[in-house]
This record gives sequence, C-alpha cells and structure tokens, in this order.
Amino acid sequence: MSTPVRSPDAAPVLGDFGGGPFGIYVHVPFCATRCGYCDFNTYTAGELGTAASPASWLEALRGELAAAAAAFDALPSPTPEVATIFVGGGTPSLLGGDGLAEVLGAVRANFALAPGAEVTTESNPESTGPAFFERLRAAGFTRISLGMQSAAAHVLAVLDRTHTPGRAVAAALEARAAGFAHVNLDLIYGTPGETDADLDASLDAVLAAGVDHVSAYSLIVEDGTALARRVRRGELPAPDEDVLAARYERIDARLRGAGLEWYEVSNWAAGDAARCRHNLGYWDGGDWLGAGPGAHSHLGGVRWWNVKHPARYAERVAAGGLPAAGWEALSAEERHTERVMLAVRLRTGLPLADLDAHGRAAVPGVVAGGLAEVRGERLVLTDRGRLLADGVVRDLLV
Repeated sequence: MSTPVRSPDAAPVLGDFGGGPFGIYVHVPFCATRCGYCDFNTYTAGELGTAASPASWLEALRGELAAAAAAFDALPSPTPEVATIFVGGGTPSLLGGDGLAEVLGAVRANFALAPGAEVTTESNPESTGPAFFERLRAAGFTRISLGMQSAAAHVLAVLDRTHTPGRAVAAALEARAAGFAHVNLDLIYGTPGETDADLDASLDAVLAAGVDHVSAYSLIVEDGTALARRVRRGELPAPDEDVLAARYERIDARLRGAGLEWYEVSNWAAGDAARCRHNLGYWDGGDWLGAGPGAHSHLGGVRWWNVKHPARYAERVAAGGLPAAGWEALSAEERHTERVMLAVRLRTGLPLADLDAHGRAAVPGVVAGGLAEVRGERLVLTDRGRLLADGVVRDLLV
C-alpha cells in the first residue's frame, strides 16, 4: 500500500496523462444553509464570517487553474483538451448565472476545451430561474443537474432542504425551455418517514419534468452530521436495508418503464447521449483536475487533494503552486481495487481480463448466486446483483 504524503509543503509529484478523456471538476464550497445529511466540504456565510467570500474564492480558483496548467505543461505528454467540466458543491447556483459564467471563463483561460465538451453545473432549485438558465446556456454550459431529493414536503423537512416540493420540476422545465437538452434530477430515497406513496409522487414529478437523466441515492447517515446525531438520540429511525432495496427496485421499474435505462447502479439515462460523461470519466479510471477547496485530482495513478477551508485554500494559492494538502501514488494493488470497485457498478460491466487469479476464481460463485452474468468477456451485474454490488466487489477482491 502507498503511504500518503500529508505535508502541506510537499507539492504532489505528478504522473502523466493516461491517454483517456480529461475532465475538470470545480468545487464551489458555499451553501445558504447546511442540510442535516450532508458531510461535503461546504460552508454557510455564518460559518465563514469574513474569512472568505465568493469573490476571494474565484480569485483563488483562477490562480489554481493557472498553476495547474503550468504544472501540466511540464509533463512528458501534452495536456489534452478538456472533454468534460463539472461545477459542483456546495451550491454553485448561489454564484448566479454571471458568477458561473466567470468560472467557465477561468477554465477556458487556462485550458483548451474539446469540441462538444460536456459542461455541467449542479444547482439547487430555489436559487435558479429562467434568466439564470438562459445565462448559463449563453455562457456555454450544456448540462444541468438539479437537487430534487423528494416531492414530499415532510421528507424535504427531515433532510433540511429549503425548496418547496414543486420547485425542482419547475426548474427542470425552465432549464429545458432555455435550451438545455440534458437535465438531471437527483433523488434521495429511504429518508425516515418516507412512504411508498411519497416515493411514487416523487417519481411522478420526475417523469412529468421530462428530464433525460435521473440519479437516485439511498440515504446514508454520515458520521458527524446533524442527521446522525438525531438518529443516535432516537429522534429518527436509521434507514432500513430491506426498505432501501424495495425502494430501489420501485425506482428502477418506474424509470425503465419510462425509457430511462440504468448505466451505473445509481444512474439512469434516456440513451447514450444523456449519460453524464464527466462521472463516467471517474468510473472508468480517467484523469481529472479537481480545483477548489478540498477538491481531489487524479493523474496517471497519482492522487492529490486540496486544503479544505476556503481561506486557507486562498492563502496557499497566493503562495504559489498547487494548494495540495497531501498526495499519494497508487500502488498496482490499489489501482486494481479501484478498477474493480468502479467498473462492477457500470452496465458495461467489468472486463474479465482486469481480474486477478482470486477474482477469476470467484466469478463462478457470483454467477451461480444470480448476482452477475458473463457477457462476452465482461462480468455484468444482474438486477439482483445491483442491490448487492458491494458484496460482489468483496467476493472479487477478498
């Protein structure tokens, strides 16, 4: 196993580009309020005070992008054109249309975009509107991802979401009206108090919105969150595994019935063009630059992560170089583990050639258990196997 280098004074020793698509992720760390289930690197205005602001963050982002471009120029292989950009957070839509246009402009000032590049931003429904989407379309964004979570008011309240139940669908329709062909809605299922009827109402709303992509994630109670404290105190029950499995099957049946097919365990799309190419880059083991506080990057088997606090991030950028808090060079064993963990979750499956001797020996048992099928030279999860994907990974690796 590799030993991460955690000294903030140690710049990552970069690998080289692997020859596949290259993406850029930009992390916007700002939120209007903190959702009780969220453990992402995000901050409200009250938490930051005067230590950082969107303006100081954007200035630092420009500096990091310039430093990364210079570092990449020193590598043996030329920097490839950027195939995908994903602006996430946090709440990128708090920057407004003009602010997000500046973010895209900062990327373009330092990197060349490939023709037909996919450019996505996450948005919270309550901080969007028709003019916002029109500005993004004019700036060059091609894809919108909206955090819907649920159409039930009491479920949104448990999750501490501030948008009204119908706002996500309205925002999706506004995005489509502005010319976005590719719009995603995120769902969270298994929230305490959610019923089958609540989930059905959410799915009805998603399908009424006419989006071409849906992501659906089971609620995970993360340590250190407000939700975890409520569960620990007995105020809310922990999500039930059997209920989560039944809800997943319900989601899958409704979406597939509407023409959206799964291509990753938690993601459905209306055809190949609707799939999120940026996330596929992660799942396929590609290279990407993660810019912004706490963002992670990967290049040729070397991974590094930025300092997390926006004020410290800006200070590190101002000092010169990449604002890395640590880095690691992945061993062959670690790269193999990640490849199996990620590729198994894809509809395209895991190439059998990527398995070691232990993994190949485990394949017959996985197939006999009805969890996967061998299709050509790939191992592909069955519908039942998608419910137990983590167990399949353990069988193949341990």
